[in-house]
Amino acid sequence: MALDLDRIRAAHERIRRHIHRTPVLTSARLDEASGAKLFFKCENFQKIGAFKARGATNAVFSLDEAAAKRGVATHSSGNHGTALARAAELRGIPAHIVMPKNSAKVKVRAVESYGAHIVFCEPNDQAREAACADVISKTGATLIHSFENEDVMAGQGTAALELLEEVDVDLVMCPVGGGGLLAGNAVTAKSLRPKIKVIAVEPANADDAAQSFHAKKRIVTEKKFTIADGLRTNVGEKTFPIIANYVDDIVTVSEEAIISAMRTIWETMKIVIEPSAAVPYAAILERKIDPPSQGLRRAGIGDKRVGIILTGGNVDLDALPWISNRQD
Repeated sequence: MALDLDRIRAAHERIRRHIHRTPVLTSARLDEASGAKLFFKCENFQKIGAFKARGATNAVFSLDEAAAKRGVATHSSGNHGTALARAAELRGIPAHIVMPKNSAKVKVRAVESYGAHIVFCEPNDQAREAACADVISKTGATLIHSFENEDVMAGQGTAALELLEEVDVDLVMCPVGGGGLLAGNAVTAKSLRPKIKVIAVEPANADDAAQSFHAKKRIVTEKKFTIADGLRTNVGEKTFPIIANYVDDIVTVSEEAIISAMRTIWETMKIVIEPSAAVPYAAILERKIDPPSQGLRRAGIGDKRVGIILTGGNVDLDALPWISNRQD
């Protein structure tokens, strides 16, 4: 079953009573600074504090009864693990979450709070995948990958569906890591508004999606440190073809711009967002959107109406990047 608008609409009907319809906020100050009209889809107010609740909930409630009884499994040290644990609790089925043994305690507590069974492993991709495969072989649980799953992608695409039901925009921007959010929202945006532009943004230190997009083939890279740790994942084998087909461009931003964007949104809009959520606005700060290819003014994004997906607000308040920088 292909990922299309009908599937995304069906996902929205399936999950709407289990998620928040998050608000779309604006800021006159940020509009003036950018020269555009910005509309922020605030998934930082979503259940579990991130858009991941959409995809995980859709995947869990899409399972037939026989599969659901055997439970679900994934490997995740972040928001997807919590989102899957919550969705499984809502459906009353087992959830097995493989987490690196060095996962932050707050993330472990979040998964535990929804009654999931946690399996700890060494902090590397091979160990995570092996531990998850072992859990599945022993329990018969269904793997719900954080982005390489079309039900997850369809659920994520409901964010743009809600955004475009509320406002009309010329351009949709969102961050890209594994690509589930981008794939789902690009399909939604292009299906509803064929002339709309979809631009993804990722840290320059984790630029595999941008490299892949411009090379027209999937490229796997070794990631450097980025404050936007939720975007360190390489773009997926299943998500990349969708991205290549529906997305207009992928640009990259510096660490300094991510921190500046995050702080600007905190201070101006009075809302808490995590570094990964700040990445699209960082592209506006750095004027990374190419005017000739996108038909925008050379000064930046001109007078366009721009929808920005603020992906989450799960932040370690003891390690805010601007505080760390002052101490360094």
